[in-house]
Amino acid sequence: MNIQRQAIRSAGTSHRPAWVKRWFSEDALVAYLFIIPSLFGMVVFVLWPTIKGFSLSFTSATLIKPGVFVGLKNYITLLHDSQFWNSMLITTKYVLFNIPLQTVIALGLAVLISRLTKSTFVRLIIFLPYLFPMLMVTIIWMSIFDYLTGPIDGILKLLWGPSAMIGFLNVKNVIASLAWINTWRHAGYNALLFFAGLQGIPSELYESAAIDGANEWQIFRRITFPLLRPVTIFVVVTSLVGSFQVFDSAMVIATPTGGPGGASRVIYWYITSLAFNQFRMGYAATVAVALFVVSILIAWVNLHYFRADTSDIG
Repeated sequence: MNIQRQAIRSAGTSHRPAWVKRWFSEDALVAYLFIIPSLFGMVVFVLWPTIKGFSLSFTSATLIKPGVFVGLKNYITLLHDSQFWNSMLITTKYVLFNIPLQTVIALGLAVLISRLTKSTFVRLIIFLPYLFPMLMVTIIWMSIFDYLTGPIDGILKLLWGPSAMIGFLNVKNVIASLAWINTWRHAGYNALLFFAGLQGIPSELYESAAIDGANEWQIFRRITFPLLRPVTIFVVVTSLVGSFQVFDSAMVIATPTGGPGGASRVIYWYITSLAFNQFRMGYAATVAVALFVVSILIAWVNLHYFRADTSDIG
């Protein structure tokens, strides 16, 4: 009977097109059951808000009124908005401080723990700052950087007098300080990504280089760094996109006025101010769309130019 049922089932499905068998097989249906919950969350919390944001950028909507369609008026206003360009400039300065510093520290930590120790406890200590909420980390570092009561400026004043005090949170240094706060929190996470990439490099390459008399710097420059390109690009792209979206730490430092002299008014601070202080939801959505386009272009250029989808490991 089982053989007959199987023969009947096979005869009934043999005439179906290949794509039907592939997309509606039992294995595919099981996969759909796992995908549907995540797909639902993606549509509800990502795709729909994105489409809604794009549509809002063409309206004069406020926080409580839907507004009317205004075409490209908001985008024309954006091109002449000095505050937008100033916020983009401040954000770009932050990115230029944050990305090189964070990447170099993370890569250095990964190489050190890979070459010296592979202790799980050491990796946990390096990863630990990432587990603290950004709000808590920012408040702690603000107290450390404080000009009057902070320990760093206090020690500098004690050793070399008031002229040696830096003033980490003043107009000149606040963006660099903000970059360091975010680097301190995220470097350990990126170090573990680099560490995972290092485990995929064959040890025979290092052994051959050592036999040929290569030193540590030559091994890193000729073997380690080139073979880490896919991981490096992933870390750089995600860090770049995240840096352009910096908000929580900047908001704590910025306060409602945008920090000292408005020096920490990053682009996300400006979007929030437009939406919830000035109630210009339509124009805030326009600025958000501009940021979205910038992030997509940065990611595409990095992924395409540096060939992130290929590896030199043969």
